[in-house]
Amino acid sequence: MIAALRSVILAGAMMTASGAASDPELSHKILSFDQLDGWSKDDHGAALSVFMNTCGDFNDPDWQSLCAVAQSQTVETARSFFELFFRPVLIEDGKDAMFTGYFEPELDGSRYRTDRFKYPIYKLPREAKAASTWLSRREILTSGVMDNRGLEIAWVDDPVELFFLQIQGSGRIRMPDGQSVRVGYGGANGHSYRSVGVELVRRGVYKAHQVSAQVIKNWVRRNPIDGIELLMHNPSYVFFREVSRVSADKGPLGAMNRSITALRSVAVDPSYTPLGAPVWVEKDGAGKMRRLMIAQDTGSAIKGAQRADIFFGTGDGAGDAAGRLRDPGRMVVLLPIQRAYALLPDGF
Repeated sequence: MIAALRSVILAGAMMTASGAASDPELSHKILSFDQLDGWSKDDHGAALSVFMNTCGDFNDPDWQSLCAVAQSQTVETARSFFELFFRPVLIEDGKDAMFTGYFEPELDGSRYRTDRFKYPIYKLPREAKAASTWLSRREILTSGVMDNRGLEIAWVDDPVELFFLQIQGSGRIRMPDGQSVRVGYGGANGHSYRSVGVELVRRGVYKAHQVSAQVIKNWVRRNPIDGIELLMHNPSYVFFREVSRVSADKGPLGAMNRSITALRSVAVDPSYTPLGAPVWVEKDGAGKMRRLMIAQDTGSAIKGAQRADIFFGTGDGAGDAAGRLRDPGRMVVLLPIQRAYALLPDGF
């Protein structure tokens, strides 16, 4: 079946290079699998399973054909599947590679407001949906515009964790009865994000290398009045929706509207890396990582050909690991063979 379908894939219509190709510093280099550090040691079967979770959403004939072939593969044939039908492509835009991490937060909350649970997670108001730019964070939280409208999905006990839930864009709320409610991104107020970490550096509170999510949280809690005011520095405000169709044992929804997988899903810049494509990650620094992941998500801060955000999973442990990650390395995209060669300069 593989041999028969390979000719179909190679004959499929190829997508032209993305608009990012107009960047004069953009380069594409085809590598061999032998040039991928640690390739032979990875669990290719695990990566194949994650690939199949989203490959059915491709519209291009070559990707569709590959997805059809993938359905017949096993753990034992996964590595040969990737080596036979893909070529590793190093895409560079002149900027240094950087890997960061993200996670799905878990907050304690309630369906009803109590003395403990008094910070609301809001649905998107109709006015915000209709406007390109709506009220700022400060106005939303202090003007009373959200009061008595039934827009609360749940109430949580920590405004700092709620702030970071908005940065992550999705999370789980643990209810007093032990059940969980998952929330996902439901819209925003249209204001540009302003980093509170950068603001702390500007004020001279910390040096840039000292700032992390946990450092910010600790500072806000030690300085409750100034801390809440610091959070207002970011005018962007994210609203949520309840996500009920994803079971509790699966990850949150990524940009492809499918569950993502801890340490196998990565957020990328889709201007350079097609969503759904396999991506070989060579992350250096502490906890060196070499593994095949799938580009299944995006992020507003993920810009560039060598910029990626690794999904670490759900909860505090995942958050601690993700928050420490800011490492160099290299990212190599696996593309269908003819699509890979089509990216090379004319006459190569």
